[in-house]
Amino acid sequence: MSPDLCARVLSPPIYSSPAAGWPVCRVGGADVNAWMVSQGLALAYRRYSTAYVGQERSAKAARRGLWRGDFVAPWDWRKGERLTAAAPAARTGECRIKGNISRSGTRIYHVPGGQFYARTRINTSQGERWFCSEAEARAAGWRRANR
Repeated sequence: MSPDLCARVLSPPIYSSPAAGWPVCRVGGADVNAWMVSQGLALAYRRYSTAYVGQERSAKAARRGLWRGDFVAPWDWRKGERLTAAAPAARTGECRIKGNISRSGTRIYHVPGGQFYARTRINTSQGERWFCSEAEARAAGWRRANR
């Protein structure tokens, strides 16, 4: 967290300086930067320090925050890297679960026999996709349709 933001969010802010010289925002002795990385809300910026790599590994393993889906790290985004649409699973065989994105942006999957399965259309150019199992859909961060 930048010193400016820390000062605006916390009153009074408490800083300490890690080995890399970047200010660390602390609340009640807890490192706010470490907490944000451990929750998947920020990434360990290895260019300047490896202080938060452990928290990042933990967040990634638990699929917290950003790690629930695909993303491009900010330093790669600034270089022009973008996500490419993964090839959707084939509609044949076991890959019959429809991954639909609602108007509000919620990622919902529909299983055969569900109330809206037949009328749900998949538009892969909008990020919608096919899944081969419910476990695959859930692992990708989608939730089952209520009906």
